[in-house]
Amino acid sequence: MADFAQLDLFAVVAPALPDGFRYKPDVVPADVQSDLLREIGLLPLKPFAFHGFEGKRRATSYGWKYDFDTDEVSRVTEIPPFLLPVRKLAATFAGIDPERLQQALVTEYAQGAPIGWHKDKKVFGRVVGVSLLSSCTFRLRRRVGNKWERASVRVEPGSAYLLSGPARSEWEHSIPPVEQMRYSITFREIG
Repeated sequence: MADFAQLDLFAVVAPALPDGFRYKPDVVPADVQSDLLREIGLLPLKPFAFHGFEGKRRATSYGWKYDFDTDEVSRVTEIPPFLLPVRKLAATFAGIDPERLQQALVTEYAQGAPIGWHKDKKVFGRVVGVSLLSSCTFRLRRRVGNKWERASVRVEPGSAYLLSGPARSEWEHSIPPVEQMRYSITFREIG
């Protein structure tokens, strides 16, 4: 007699995440998160400027900054010392030499702030993100024929994600409006 596995009709099946995407909780210890949040509170965050519009989030760049009006990247203030330990943790998680992560973007998402569907600009290589203070849904999508292939993951405070390979080049990502104040630190390779 055949042995059939009974399927749970109400089980939630997580979609497969794209090749080149990795996620790991608890990359940044709680004490390091607290230190980062204290320092971030002192930063000169400004509304995110995008083609003449201001996003609902505030940010500041270090190392390199992409200008959406000129479509050029330029050198800016070096990555501050307080970000170097978290850059090392993010790089270790991603299997990247920390020195290769030459750009850091610190972003504040006030309650209700989203980030729309996009791919990071081609001037950047691999992208490693660190989530702080509260969780959010990190969504991914790519067009396959006439339909969208989609996946999402709940990113928790202290977690990290990596966008590389197809996840970086073929998939867009976004974050719906956040439920609570959230910060992220995004590290990128140049070229």
